[in-house]
Amino acid sequence: MMLDADDDRDDAAPIDMLESYFSAHGWEHERLDDEVIAKVKGSWTTYELRALWRDEDSVLQFLAFPDIRVSDERRIAIYEAIGLINEQLWVGHFELWSSSGILLYRHAAMIEGEGGTLSLGAAELLVESAIDECERFYPVFQFVMWGGKTPKEALAAAMTETQGEA
Repeated sequence: MMLDADDDRDDAAPIDMLESYFSAHGWEHERLDDEVIAKVKGSWTTYELRALWRDEDSVLQFLAFPDIRVSDERRIAIYEAIGLINEQLWVGHFELWSSSGILLYRHAAMIEGEGGTLSLGAAELLVESAIDECERFYPVFQFVMWGGKTPKEALAAAMTETQGEA
């Protein structure tokens, strides 16, 4: 997915670039100072995407929330599943907020240069990889929480590639 080819900006402030990216895709979004929040419909659920810019550190924090809240009794199994999943990831990681039981995908990117800019390609990679990883591993969390599978069984079941057409 790319922005309009007539857009002559190759890069922009990180939050500005992400806001433009969300707008170009027609995704519902909201801008708050150094933060932008979007809603994106995936195969499994609607994801909330949240980007926060910390100018003093030149760090862009990108979060994707797959609309999963983990009950206290399933947390140990989900923590194990998160550990197994994170071993599979090259960029970003899943985590569970202990205070609320909210599951999320997080990636932090250090942006070089004073005031830092984000290229369209980097914005696309950041957003699409977060959505792809949430889509890829959403079934693992569902199998553990609702399917009665162990984290290892859930990961194996979710990673099975199907061949052909039904």
